[in-house]
Amino acid sequence: MGRRRKGKPINGWVILDKPLGRSSTWAVGQVRHITGAAKAGHGGTLDPLATGVLPIALGEATKTVAYIQDGSKIYRFTLRWGQATETDDSEGDVVETSTVRPAQAEIQAALGDFTGEISQAPPAYSAIKVDGKRAYALAREGKAPDMVPRIVRVDRFALLASPTADTAEFEVECGKGTYIRALARDLARSLGTVGHVASMRRLAVGVMTEAQAISLERLGEVVHSAAPDGYLHPVELALADIPALDLTGPQAQRLRAGQMVWVPTADPGAVCAMADGLPIALAHVEDGEVRAVRVFNL
Repeated sequence: MGRRRKGKPINGWVILDKPLGRSSTWAVGQVRHITGAAKAGHGGTLDPLATGVLPIALGEATKTVAYIQDGSKIYRFTLRWGQATETDDSEGDVVETSTVRPAQAEIQAALGDFTGEISQAPPAYSAIKVDGKRAYALAREGKAPDMVPRIVRVDRFALLASPTADTAEFEVECGKGTYIRALARDLARSLGTVGHVASMRRLAVGVMTEAQAISLERLGEVVHSAAPDGYLHPVELALADIPALDLTGPQAQRLRAGQMVWVPTADPGAVCAMADGLPIALAHVEDGEVRAVRVFNL
């Protein structure tokens, strides 16, 4: 018999406002400790030097993590001109400098080259595996990893302000796998200088936004005194872009049991099967046949 997981069977999403200087893994541990949840995971890593929206899945919500990770993300960041660092952010040592400071008009003119589908080489200090090892581990050992460029999607890249000659503030909406540190690095290079991300905040991950985010301090205050819906969002929030399919009670029972359900009016493709207002399963529809892909135990 497998060992039972300690903790409470809490199911849903905590949209955390991750604090500065802490890893995403640390933040997950803190949320799990505060809530007492038996199971937890996060929907998209944030660097320690970034703050903002970190979706944390509890219980059955962990089955939907891939769907929120695939969603678009919005970041606001400050780019520091004239200094390249080994990590492409302010955590790393400066490895190159430049006296060139681009004008606002030059910056605006360059942004179009970094919008749409673009080729991007991830930062050397990233969690991507190279020859079976994490790139950041190789970089820390002094072994420059070969970071193969890949295609990523940038939907919006806007210059917000240039507070000083040395800094500029941007907002980016982008798809899965886009590195803001690499975007800043490459933009600076295209403008004849170097640069790094001085600060960064994530404003949204899919439908989960900064307005919904809660700090660890506030979570600790309300988790034992407020109704769960004051801090816990439903499992199906991550599936907002997937059509819902309402089932009857008997249909829901069959789907939970792994049996096919016949719904001739259902459109083909992925659906979130629902019954009595609760998600039953992630399912796939083909020719009216509904089959469960992941069943929720709610």
